[in-house]
Amino acid sequence: MKNNFTLLFISFFIIQSGIAQTGTDKWISGQVTTNTALPLEGVNITNSSTRITVVSDGYGHYSILAKEGDILSFSAVNYEPLRKIINKKEFTIGSITADLTPKSIELDEVVINKHPNISAENLGIIPKDQVKLTTAERRLQTAGDFKPIHLLGLLGGSLAVDPILNAISGRTKMLKKELSVEKKEFLMVKMENLFDDKYYIETLKIPEEFIKGFQYYCIEDLSFVKSLKEKNKTMSMFLITGLASEFKKYQNIDKK
Repeated sequence: MKNNFTLLFISFFIIQSGIAQTGTDKWISGQVTTNTALPLEGVNITNSSTRITVVSDGYGHYSILAKEGDILSFSAVNYEPLRKIINKKEFTIGSITADLTPKSIELDEVVINKHPNISAENLGIIPKDQVKLTTAERRLQTAGDFKPIHLLGLLGGSLAVDPILNAISGRTKMLKKELSVEKKEFLMVKMENLFDDKYYIETLKIPEEFIKGFQYYCIEDLSFVKSLKEKNKTMSMFLITGLASEFKKYQNIDKK
């Protein structure tokens, strides 16, 4: 009987020791890195069961008391939080490495015209009311436009050579032509924004294949051009009706 009691006591002790061993805390060491394997300093590692928190050092290393089944929470600024459950193998080895993922930062929407009153003129970068030249106007201004008055420079000993050379070579004439074409292109854009094809076809009775030619016909009319530049749509609609009648008569469109 005594021997049986001794064996029972020993068995109970062994079982209890095994259970106690399973629930015993021990130091778990490890390293915290990024997903590029760089060590992270200043990461908070918290044992969710004991509420114990430690911080990783300059090499990303840390040590914390924990047991198998505990949950370790890793958190740091600009990194996604991570939670790891300590499994049997990790607890036995006593080491856990954690890789944190950087947070994706969403930038605020940038509204270009949020402050329409802010301009280079208002900021004093360029003088106010400065004449803004188009590309063709700037080229012509740079080349210079020869006028007979330039010859008076001979009297003062200062003669502007570029305008004379450009006039002789024909460059000035070419640039003036480019400027004229550019102005007409701007007017064509204004017309396209003001009237759509449906207006030409249904209201003015201009066939679709004649629309482009009719637009060029309109921008040769000084009164119509003036109404376009002044953005006077009422006047433009009044004038374009008369121009449409003239154009159809000239092209014999009504008879077709």
